[in-house]
Amino acid sequence: MHSIRNVFCGQWSSSVRLDDKTVIITGANTGIGKETARDLAKRGARVVMACRDLEKAEAARKELIEDSGNQNIVANKLDLSDTKSIRAFAELINKEEKQVNILINNAGIMMCPYSKTADGFEMQFGVNHLGHFLLTYLLLDLLKKSAPSRIINVASVAHTWGSIHLDDINSEKGYSPRRAYGQSKLANILCTRSLAKRLQGSGVTVYSLHPGVVQSELFRNLSKPVQIAVKVFSPFTKTTIQGAQTTIYCAVEPKLDNESGGYYSDCAPAQCSSEALDDEMAQKLWELSCQMLGITWD
Repeated sequence: MHSIRNVFCGQWSSSVRLDDKTVIITGANTGIGKETARDLAKRGARVVMACRDLEKAEAARKELIEDSGNQNIVANKLDLSDTKSIRAFAELINKEEKQVNILINNAGIMMCPYSKTADGFEMQFGVNHLGHFLLTYLLLDLLKKSAPSRIINVASVAHTWGSIHLDDINSEKGYSPRRAYGQSKLANILCTRSLAKRLQGSGVTVYSLHPGVVQSELFRNLSKPVQIAVKVFSPFTKTTIQGAQTTIYCAVEPKLDNESGGYYSDCAPAQCSSEALDDEMAQKLWELSCQMLGITWD
């Protein structure tokens, strides 16, 4: 059993300020994303909440402004299940924002019934991996211009649940919500490593992380008995505030300035599966992702 200290991210805390820095957080209107936004707003950052549901985002934005005393929080529409929406959002950011210092790819969909994105990708792979992959690609020039800057990919220990099925990436031959979720999270870690290599010397660093089991809306697709089990075991799951700590750590910890490509959990470097360390697979996944999205990213 993890010691309580470990479960709660050790004693990590940081007084780092983010005045004059701009942060984008996907899925910032709920769960970990919202707590991350709250924390970074309190540090003085300009926070861009990138959300699918603007009504919910607006309510969250008001709450965060009130709580943080930081007026510099904006909400923009981003639907990661539609590449048109991703391109429109990126176009807006590239036009309106003079800098982006921290991009937090946090939004996710977990263990949903089989469905496809607007572009025909399996929903979990499409949103959790391809959507964020495209968003990062479209914002990369601005991130480079804003260096030193950071890209944070919220992955999961669930990366151990799946493998990358290059020959059936959209789970058309057979669908397991759990395996497809695992595949999408494994893709997050593999692409974090690939991107870190490509960005060496650019001043842009990249991190992936496991936030801890959190009682959040990600569980909305689980069956009732499983939801009840999650509630029963809730003493062992983190609150969203605790769940957000590793994301915040990756966003602000000065010690990580010269680290890139790593995987973190409980505000410390963590071990990922051997599949997540497979450079050959990482390269094949990179090429397939570019091909699926119709982009050239060498």
